[in-house]
Amino acid sequence: MSESRNFLDRAASSYLRTAMHQPIHWHEWGEEAFARATAEDKPVLLDIGAVWCHWCHVMDRESYEDPSLAKVINEHFVAVKVDRDERPDVDSRYQAAVSAISGQAGWPLTAILTPDGRPYFGGTYFPREDRYGRPGFERVLLTMADVWKTRRAEALESAGSIVSAIEHGETFAGRSGSLSLGIIDKLVESAVRQFDPHHGGFGSQPKFPHPAAVDLLIDVAGRTGSEAARTAAMVTLEQMSRGGIYDQLAGGFHRYSVDERWVVPHFEKMLYDNAGLLGNYVHAFESFVDADSARVAKDIMRWLDETMTDRERGGFYASQDADLSLDDDGDYFTWTRDEAAAVLTADELALAEHYYDIGELGDMHHNPKKNVLHRKHTIEEAAQKAGVAVEIASALLESSRLKLFTARTQRPTPFIDKTIYTSWNALAISAYLHAARVLELGEPRAFALKTLDRILDEGWDTERGLAHVISYSEEGQDKRYIAGVLDDYAFLLHALVDAWEATANRRYYETAMAIADRMVSRFYDATGGAFFDTEQSDEPQLGVLSARRKPLQDSPTPAGNSSAAAALLRLEGMSGRADFREKAEDTLESFAGVVEHFGLYAGMYGLALELLLLPPIQVAVIGEGMEARRLAVMATARYAVNKQVLVLRPDQVTAENLPPVLAETLPHLPELAAGKPFAVVCKGTSCLPPTSDPEKLLESVNAWL
Repeated sequence: MSESRNFLDRAASSYLRTAMHQPIHWHEWGEEAFARATAEDKPVLLDIGAVWCHWCHVMDRESYEDPSLAKVINEHFVAVKVDRDERPDVDSRYQAAVSAISGQAGWPLTAILTPDGRPYFGGTYFPREDRYGRPGFERVLLTMADVWKTRRAEALESAGSIVSAIEHGETFAGRSGSLSLGIIDKLVESAVRQFDPHHGGFGSQPKFPHPAAVDLLIDVAGRTGSEAARTAAMVTLEQMSRGGIYDQLAGGFHRYSVDERWVVPHFEKMLYDNAGLLGNYVHAFESFVDADSARVAKDIMRWLDETMTDRERGGFYASQDADLSLDDDGDYFTWTRDEAAAVLTADELALAEHYYDIGELGDMHHNPKKNVLHRKHTIEEAAQKAGVAVEIASALLESSRLKLFTARTQRPTPFIDKTIYTSWNALAISAYLHAARVLELGEPRAFALKTLDRILDEGWDTERGLAHVISYSEEGQDKRYIAGVLDDYAFLLHALVDAWEATANRRYYETAMAIADRMVSRFYDATGGAFFDTEQSDEPQLGVLSARRKPLQDSPTPAGNSSAAAALLRLEGMSGRADFREKAEDTLESFAGVVEHFGLYAGMYGLALELLLLPPIQVAVIGEGMEARRLAVMATARYAVNKQVLVLRPDQVTAENLPPVLAETLPHLPELAAGKPFAVVCKGTSCLPPTSDPEKLLESVNAWL
């Protein structure tokens, strides 16, 4: 370790490398740090954060860059820093531990551990000095160091009880043999009860996106005609896209809103949020033919394409930071009225100030002149207030948006973490493939497949398994292997099934089967049922990594167990593998007794349960050209989780290429494929006669859904 750097100069993570010049002797998570703590008989200071996390940067500047505090830490502790995106297995367990200690969780996560990694104290952000009703960090550290020296038995007892609490908290005593659509009704009722009819979203401030719950609402609304479910989903999507949580200039959503009106966000943008929301808006268009939903979906992809993708090799980047430095709070994304006036003509400003709510008094506490652009009025309302015709207003608003966007690109841009994570990329691949089909877009389909191929080529090994990290942010950074967690496997399985449906390329089906077998053998609990979030291992685990977790809650990415069950059910529908269905059903039964209490946070469970209980609907469109395209458009109308749409060229309709169930269900397709384009609708193992009439196809699909 050099005088100017700590051990993090060997790190690959963007977040860890931002701290390599700090005066603290930081270690990465690993055996070296805990061996040193044991040898020196020192407790471990654990910091878990992320490169996009504003308060992590605050704590870095206030405390970890302070030489006097660094001296205290280096003298009394072995310091370990963890990137929560890189190591979700470490983060999830210590989040549970700190929540058990303090009732709080989040980032930065700060914990004091015994030398073997068991926590005996924890919290989130601590200020350098006493303020905000929180004790100063130096006082906390000296107190905890003294506890280790003078009250060790007390610390060890506390650590033991916390580890027990983690293990107990992750062991759901919720097995039930009663799986019914009534569970879904209760999940939907819970979401509808929390729905804010005035501003959209669920609950009060702060408000987060809930993509899986919104998908469940859209699905149930289409299947049952529930107006309450439809309203909750559509009002939420509309109000979010009108708010400041949505980037009105570049497209894409920020992580969450601090207010109930969706106006002032935390400005970081995450890949997983935008992948989930892209799916929501596509499904809303698919079911309700809502033109604005299609516009927002295309806008999300515009931002991802322009800002968050490796166009050459494939891959979606992880996140975009909120700020340039700690001296601003979303300044890149916000505008004073004078800044807008310097860019726009008088006519453009007169309209934009009403449409985007740009005033002398803005929305930001740190700088009251700063406005978060949001659509306070419709075009018609803004045009009336500005005294211009609606036709003129539309052109003025588009020129205003382009000018503001161009001017913003001249500002220094917040950091983009170009790390490519398997799980988040898989979510984006699925969303892109579905958007490409529903919106009839070729480029998103091609890019999604390029990304999927890269993940398989660089991240999947039949011996070692699936990697969590495909590549790191810095060019030339040494790649290290981080083992995939359940989310990586489950989300990638969905992406592979989506890719097979989009291409009928058997490679995707066969790879999905291999990865599913690996997921079952390494993650499934054959004794207690359901899936652990990490691979089972006989090797000793550092810290509390030995605690076994079976994730049920969407947070906000879809829960691992629900996603795994849904993936197995989709594969069972193609392969006929009864063991896949049995394990999916057992997984859902494992949580059936408690899942209704998760309500809004169990949307993915509801979707998986529908896949189990509702008969699968398969629509196979055979042929090429405009007639096949018209049939495909009708086949995709209306989102339903239990509907599979396949568009096949005649040469792909062979027993060798089709998965077993499809080849068995549609045995005469090879003979029929030589004629004009047609479609076949099957429900379970029963099929309707082929049709070349798009309207008749639509009627058949709707009748069977």
